[in-house]
Amino acid sequence: MDLLNTLVDKGLRRELPTRDEALAVLATSDDDLLDVVAAAGKVRRHWFGRRVKLNYLVNLKSGLCPEDCSYCSQRLGSTAGILKYTWLKPDQASDAAAAGVAGGAKRVCLVASGRGPTDRDVDRVSETIKTIKDNNEGVEVCACLGLLSDGQAERLREAGADAYNHNLNTSEATYGEITTTHTYEDRVDTVQKAHAAGLSACSGLIAGMGETDEDLVDVVFSLRELDPDSVPVNFLIPFEGTPLGKEWNLTPQRCLRILAMARFVCPDVEVRIAGGREVHLRTMQPLALHLANSIFLGDYLTSEGQAGKADLEMIADAGFEVEGADQVTLPEHRAAGGCHDGGGVCGSGAGGACGSDAAPEASEPRTAADARTDLVAVRRRGAGTDLAPNA
Repeated sequence: MDLLNTLVDKGLRRELPTRDEALAVLATSDDDLLDVVAAAGKVRRHWFGRRVKLNYLVNLKSGLCPEDCSYCSQRLGSTAGILKYTWLKPDQASDAAAAGVAGGAKRVCLVASGRGPTDRDVDRVSETIKTIKDNNEGVEVCACLGLLSDGQAERLREAGADAYNHNLNTSEATYGEITTTHTYEDRVDTVQKAHAAGLSACSGLIAGMGETDEDLVDVVFSLRELDPDSVPVNFLIPFEGTPLGKEWNLTPQRCLRILAMARFVCPDVEVRIAGGREVHLRTMQPLALHLANSIFLGDYLTSEGQAGKADLEMIADAGFEVEGADQVTLPEHRAAGGCHDGGGVCGSGAGGACGSDAAPEASEPRTAADARTDLVAVRRRGAGTDLAPNA
């Protein structure tokens, strides 16, 4: 397929595909799916070999969020029966993090519900970061605390944070349909604040919220322009009690096409399979490792994930290896900071302006034949409980 050969060549050169090419990936047929995975897999292996980075989530503060993000079980007005608790103490968070590190996680992601941190919250998280780093040599720490005010990213960096996560989630055009209590521009501003403070920016998307192919391409191209080091690709977990609780729009095949498109657009970036992989990829998860070079280990913020032991077995059985703490995740040109030129088209040659053919007709949205509501399980262990975590 000429399209795939072109995309592989561009990916190896870090050249941005055209929007038409990205749309064409999402429009490929199931008959061509393995060819798409194989092509994107060449790009993934070129930049990341067969390494898989493990990340571990610690939910520092769960539920009771004043924001109205329609996808979130912690949102204002959610009736999902999730765990609700206030801030974990630094030693509690460190104990939770240690379980993930013991399971092979290289990065610990500290997440707190809410619009954004107060200065007191930043002090609290800073102490937690220091405690985790003192107790776990070499671990990376990423904070995810919502919208940042001026100076807060710098304070987190001084405390030892390595990265900051704040996802764009969906396209700018449709963002207001998903969230009304803050704007798309607010999210972009926070990612830019993290960049400016010297933190490794982490920003991604959520697929499966009823968006079009054009929306998916829009958000991934916007991410490329923001130039984060890591791009988490979440697949909506439709929690009962949330506005999107009935949205079952994904199949394993569509998830793989979305991951492939993200890899072609962001070839040398850490593409992470995030929430919802067990629910929507199901038995196709090993194929997704040929597209993404990073996953979360064990449970998520408010939902259960695949057992940590099963994650490790899946990685080994698929012929991949867990990335060690002494290995650098990003390619040398990114790890050295040489690719953050603000334009998002590092090494892109003609960039996204080449190609004037009309976009191929998008395939009809695929709806799962049967909603697998049985695969959505509320987290009842780990952080905020007395039970051992699933790591």
